[in-house]
Amino acid sequence: MIRVVLVDDQTLVRQGVRSLLELAGDIEVAAEASDGDDAVVAIRRERPDVVLLDVRMPRRSGLDVLRDLRASADLPPTILLTTFDEDAVLLEGVKAGAKGYLLKDVSLEHLTAAIRTVAAGGS
Repeated sequence: MIRVVLVDDQTLVRQGVRSLLELAGDIEVAAEASDGDDAVVAIRRERPDVVLLDVRMPRRSGLDVLRDLRASADLPPTILLTTFDEDAVLLEGVKAGAKGYLLKDVSLEHLTAAIRTVAAGGS
């Protein structure tokens, strides 16, 4: 079972992604967080195989979360989720330690394939 921490400030998005991932069978959402501060706590507590991390959030952005966890050597494999295809921000995320990014309009098949690849040590 691949354990995922799902981080997004939009409740409907989190609930929707969780519901879709439950269909996969081999992916479990171990915890959710709605902002960057809660994300850091949940990730450190759960020690997931993969983090799905929204880029834009209140209190602490996804990039801030990446930097904080990387600095303390607590950064699990992470995929950024975003609504916007902003090259500079996404490049900064990869530099901060993300394995890659997906736009939020991605198909379930593409999302689950990315999670499985990152969990297996790929990027």
